[in-house]
Amino acid sequence: MQAQPLGPLPYVIYGTTRLGDSSIPRAQRVELALKAMERGVPFHTSSSYGEAVGVLAESFRQDPIRIPKLAIKLFGESTGEIRKNAEKYVQGLGIPRIEYGQLCPGGAVWEQIAQGGGCYADFRTMKAEGLVGHFVLEVFPWTSPAAFRALKGGHLDGQVDALIFYFNPLQRFVSNELWDLILERRTPWIALRSVSGGDLYQLRDVPGAAWKPYLRDRAAQVAPLYERSGARSWPEFCVRFAASFDQVLATVGSSSRLERLDALIEASKEAKPLAMDIIHDLLALQRDWSEKVDMPSEPWSM
Repeated sequence: MQAQPLGPLPYVIYGTTRLGDSSIPRAQRVELALKAMERGVPFHTSSSYGEAVGVLAESFRQDPIRIPKLAIKLFGESTGEIRKNAEKYVQGLGIPRIEYGQLCPGGAVWEQIAQGGGCYADFRTMKAEGLVGHFVLEVFPWTSPAAFRALKGGHLDGQVDALIFYFNPLQRFVSNELWDLILERRTPWIALRSVSGGDLYQLRDVPGAAWKPYLRDRAAQVAPLYERSGARSWPEFCVRFAASFDQVLATVGSSSRLERLDALIEASKEAKPLAMDIIHDLLALQRDWSEKVDMPSEPWSM
């Protein structure tokens, strides 16, 4: 797989998770979307994000000139279901196509992806019809074995343009085996969850800030590396971590506060890789976490 024109760093994609949060007044979320649209960055969204898609549709109607390129999760137990979901988004959001279709396949489609099966012909058709511009394949620890088979077998070549997975200083959500193959094949990917879900010191020190204990433990282990790096802020450190890998095409960050999106965008403008000793130590931690925590965990428990 060679990197496709999805947008190299410095580049930020706005994750719309919080636009779906019904505890925030809807008018406030629409205003947030409109302000984020003024930044000119792509958006990442999903029907699984509460009311996010409805908020986006309302925002797009108010400011159709600034409708961003969209990365959208496409769930499906079959390619027919994936197609229907893609068509529903296009119609509901009033967009010409989905720029980046994030494949979130069910079991049967995963097996076809791993084996080089008939799903790829359907993906090609959706591209040829202009329904989806690019496909990116979502990977988690529990789907890493199937993704490894697909990549190892060359089945993704020319079919799927990149991988997409949690990638930040505290999370590298692919198996060690798949990670090594990604680096060997120089496979491009999009990095999800830019800042690991919060500020490093909050995750480490504030009870309940980390949604799972493993994030608190990892924040404690990474804090000395962050302090050693000379980074001026946690967003800068996270963006520079992603920028240390030239296969990273973009990083996806979500927040209900516009200033946090602006901080990511600002950090990405002059993002320079972290020092090699910092990267070396971070990767060693991630390899250990993957073996001992990520891979043995139950799906969706992390």
